[in-house]
Amino acid sequence: MVVYLDNNATTQIDPAVLETMLPYLSELYGNPSSMHSFGGQVKAALDEARTQVAQLLGAQDTEIIFNSCGSEGNNTAIHAALAAQPEKRHIITTAVEHPAILSVCKHLEKKGYTVTYLSVDRQGQLDLMELEAALTGGTALVTTMYANNETGVVFPVEAIALMAKEYGATVHVDAVQAVGKLPIDMSRSAIDLLTLSGHKLHAPKGVGALYVRKGFRFRPFLLGGHQERGRRAGTQNVASIVALGKAAELAQIDLQNAPKEAWLRDCLERELLANIPDCEVNGGNSPRLPNTTNVGFKYIEGEAILYMLNREGICASSGSACTSGSLDPSHVLMAMGLPYTILHGSIRFSLSRFTTESEIQHVLAVMPPIVEHLRSLSPFNSDEAGWLQERDVALAT
Repeated sequence: MVVYLDNNATTQIDPAVLETMLPYLSELYGNPSSMHSFGGQVKAALDEARTQVAQLLGAQDTEIIFNSCGSEGNNTAIHAALAAQPEKRHIITTAVEHPAILSVCKHLEKKGYTVTYLSVDRQGQLDLMELEAALTGGTALVTTMYANNETGVVFPVEAIALMAKEYGATVHVDAVQAVGKLPIDMSRSAIDLLTLSGHKLHAPKGVGALYVRKGFRFRPFLLGGHQERGRRAGTQNVASIVALGKAAELAQIDLQNAPKEAWLRDCLERELLANIPDCEVNGGNSPRLPNTTNVGFKYIEGEAILYMLNREGICASSGSACTSGSLDPSHVLMAMGLPYTILHGSIRFSLSRFTTESEIQHVLAVMPPIVEHLRSLSPFNSDEAGWLQERDVALAT
């Protein structure tokens, strides 16, 4: 039995999505750019997928550019924003962004750009007064996530966008974790660019999309062919794009099931807190994604918890899948100012529409003895081991 609670890392391909894409891996293999009817029927499927994604976002078909993933979308958006206002050399982002944003910003600093990294509080939320103080007429771009991949904390992206617009800045939102989990209506939004990724909403890996607001002065990141109306070169990955379209259609329907995921998530949190002493929900007092919880278990290591959960067939995470190869503490939880006793023992559980109540009950059955066993082995049984806190601070600098 596998209990998969790592859906913020990737999701199961929905069976209906798989069924929709399979013909485009076999008999419908034409190139959508071809002039003949064999390719034309493939182009029709591509156009339908574009409409499906646009409808999920409340956007126009022409505002959707298909690409390979969230990282490409983020890189493209940042490149386009800076190209649109080359005279401006200031970027604002947050300290808790995905590496696909932070790594680009660090690279741009080496190229002479100034980057402001907004802080978050203990609940993972931004202070909009800090944003207001950071904005200037020289700010080219404000780039922020819609919802945090580790804690699920949702940022006030529309308020951020309106503030940025007062200073003439372009606004990009990394919505990889939010699309399909929260209602989004770009027709009413001040956001210029928005990124999504297929494998976070039950489509395959290797496909994503970038929303580009109509009228935005967009310059392509990949040059070459005329695909995507000249905005993203390269023959389209038709099967995966068709799958993304179907996933978007299903996600729009599934938004009505968000209360079920939130109920299961809340049940998991409530019972863990009731049955395991010295644990807390990180960011629990902030608005969050309905499927995500990040729980800190004091005095033990998250990696040890994950190892023992894995033996029970339970898949969870201690942070972003893109940084899971590192033993460093989570940069998100460190930015929240969590003490080392919580920082090192925090586990993310992320649910999906396929998560069942029996799976949650299985987690609740095994977690208390796992935590009790690991605490019996831990040398840290109080909040007094300040040297480890000092080490974490040193690692972050």
